[in-house]
Amino acid sequence: MDIFRTKSVEQSIRDTEDPEHQLRKRLTATDLTVFGIGVIVGTGIFVLTGQVAKELAGPAVAISFIVAGVVCGLAALCYAEFASTIPVAGSAYTFSFATLGEFPAWIIGWDLLLELALAAAVVSVGWSGYVASMLSSIGLGLPPSIAGENPVVNVPAMLIVLALTVILVAGIKLSSRVNLILVITKIAVVLLVIVAGLFFVKAANYTPFIPEAVATQRVEGLKAPLIQLLFGITPVAFGVIGIFSAAAIVFFAFIGFDIVATAAEETIEPQRDVPRGILGSLAICTVLYVAVSLVVVGMQRYSELSTSAPLSDAFTSVGHAWLGTIISVGAIAGLTTVVLVLLLGQTRVLFAMCRDGLLPRSLATVNPRFGTPARLTIIIGVVTMALAGFVSFGELAELVNIGTLFAFVVVSAGVIVLRKTRPDLPRAFRAPLVPVLPILSVLACLYLMLNLPAQTWLRFLIWMVLGVVLYFTYGYWHSRTAMPWQKTRG
Repeated sequence: MDIFRTKSVEQSIRDTEDPEHQLRKRLTATDLTVFGIGVIVGTGIFVLTGQVAKELAGPAVAISFIVAGVVCGLAALCYAEFASTIPVAGSAYTFSFATLGEFPAWIIGWDLLLELALAAAVVSVGWSGYVASMLSSIGLGLPPSIAGENPVVNVPAMLIVLALTVILVAGIKLSSRVNLILVITKIAVVLLVIVAGLFFVKAANYTPFIPEAVATQRVEGLKAPLIQLLFGITPVAFGVIGIFSAAAIVFFAFIGFDIVATAAEETIEPQRDVPRGILGSLAICTVLYVAVSLVVVGMQRYSELSTSAPLSDAFTSVGHAWLGTIISVGAIAGLTTVVLVLLLGQTRVLFAMCRDGLLPRSLATVNPRFGTPARLTIIIGVVTMALAGFVSFGELAELVNIGTLFAFVVVSAGVIVLRKTRPDLPRAFRAPLVPVLPILSVLACLYLMLNLPAQTWLRFLIWMVLGVVLYFTYGYWHSRTAMPWQKTRG
């Protein structure tokens, strides 16, 4: 069985010209950068800041953001090279198919399906928390059974996924315009947080900047980072270990630049504009994350931070609830763009896998009126609604992170492979210091993966096993790269 058969770069590009499966090219470098900012600036600032500062890192959460940003930067350079070389929908899945072979590509595609669907659901839950907080501040609190910390069914989260699914079906340009308006809104609010928050910062709240390491229930048993269990380290939160454990969690805040790569096929000049969109959005967002995290932990003692709406609640705690309301509006706009772009990325990865025959090819048809994979978009919307309505935030966020880091490992390794196997390919952008930089990226991503809880690894492995079974029972036999006798067998 040739499970490592590759799909040439030239064939991948030819597939984009099939009228029945052809996406419309409507995006520019500005659109891509805004998409990147739209998906990156969201959960990390508006939700995760409070959670990891309170439970894992304390005021040193700013260092955690820097660590996560550096790791993402290494991977982003690798993504930029691939996206400029293979401007096709599918991101890491497509890159892997061209370098490592069909089975590794399937594994990474299956991984991306988990990452993006769960990420959209996670952010929808964060969106719901801010909606509930804002409505409560004006006397219109929602019943705890449908919104808040532990709802029975998270109705607002389901409704936002439904609304954005409709927008995505209607077309990529409409999606980019909606995204632009919302991104402008949330960046204005983020700058407001930084500037206004400086007036309420208390130096005492930064002491100790790195709280003393302590054993907590948060990291007992299978909840402990895997690296602590493997090396017999006493499970702790805070301290230096807490900073890296927090970095593995806030890493979730940076996923998004890889979504830019999934839109390469819909970009007018992808070789030039996709690398710009990837690197530009990541640089801008890293600066914003560090600034906001320093302000928030300076405004309110880290142990008192809210875990559902930390920014707005921090302003409420200093007697300026009206600012908290404005921040809630910005957070709602910000998290809306994140869900929008994550759903976009999810549909494009699944579209690429279906077009290759690894999943039913009939699902990869493009709607002639809207120029989008409408059928796939609706399916993904329904699945994401179910996840957002019934699954808890924390469990989802950690599972998304391990999936993303795994994708980064594969892409980083793939850059080295493609340089060796196809040195002749034109590369509009070349990652510097190859192979040193990709190797550093692989090692950094693996280290952060080891800092995730052991139970997250178990869930991830279960998902991967399901993917392997599906590949050998369906994908292998229906792949368009299969030999004729294999297609007959399928």
